[in-house]
Amino acid sequence: MSQAVESPGVTVRVPGKINLELVVGPLREDGYHELATVFHTVGIYDHVIATPSDTWSVQVSGQTAEGVPTGDDNLALKAAKSLARRYGVDEAAALTIDKNIPVAGGMAGGSADAAAALVACEALWELQLSRDELEPLAARLGSDVPFLLHGGTAVGSGRGERLAPVLARGELHWVLWVSTDSGLSTPAVYAECDRLREAAGADVPDPVPSGELIAALRTMDTAAVGAVLRNDLQEAACSLYPVLEDVLEAGTSLGARGAIVSGSGPTVAFLVGTQAAAIDLSVGLAARGPAGDIRRATGPVAGAQVVQSVAPAGPPSFTG
Repeated sequence: MSQAVESPGVTVRVPGKINLELVVGPLREDGYHELATVFHTVGIYDHVIATPSDTWSVQVSGQTAEGVPTGDDNLALKAAKSLARRYGVDEAAALTIDKNIPVAGGMAGGSADAAAALVACEALWELQLSRDELEPLAARLGSDVPFLLHGGTAVGSGRGERLAPVLARGELHWVLWVSTDSGLSTPAVYAECDRLREAAGADVPDPVPSGELIAALRTMDTAAVGAVLRNDLQEAACSLYPVLEDVLEAGTSLGARGAIVSGSGPTVAFLVGTQAAAIDLSVGLAARGPAGDIRRATGPVAGAQVVQSVAPAGPPSFTG
């Protein structure tokens, strides 16, 4: 993180996520879809700093700051305010977000910042709350927010907010292709998924997570995991942003063990076997195109974590 902490406060590091599986069921009466998904955090991080203040505010900087709201519609600010209301905190907080997770990229960057804000403000106000106690607030903020409190790998159900951890050992190596010229709206991708299904006359059963994927994750067998990656939103994302088909084809032809659009896209995640293979694929994608921001990451990693609780006399800056 490039920005130093300038006053006493709490700094939280939070990762992005990809969906190793996203099974989209029928549309519910509340406007959400019933989901069965497997969340997986990867080592691409935002940092959220909460400092005491007389007024509420949020500032955003960093590699992917463009387009992130800085008013009352910022999800991290909503999270901080909801925590204060719920526990009767009279103080306000100033939030500073250093963005590195892609925006509107299917990696839950906004949800990650909301989870980080909950953890940062909980520590700032010394509320002594566990992650489990923060979950109800997180679930009201968004479907992905509860998972980002914990991180790791987990099965999500309902609209994604009900979690069951996946017992797995080891790590997976990923190469991420991130669009540099377009994001995708999550509601628009779900709407396109519904349109395509209706046009095809498809029957939409209740979603069930894949037993094959859960079994593969227990051993972190790269080939087995790569063979069963699934995203029911991938067709819709490609329909709205056709360049994704070229990206998927390029990475697969260059030797990726698996390829999937992350969530509602347009970030594409390629699974490889080793760090060396990740470097080779990164070079190949950069040379072959389509043009994008190529990143390497491993997963799973921990969710939102306090990395600084009080700024020392000479405040450090964080990188990551």
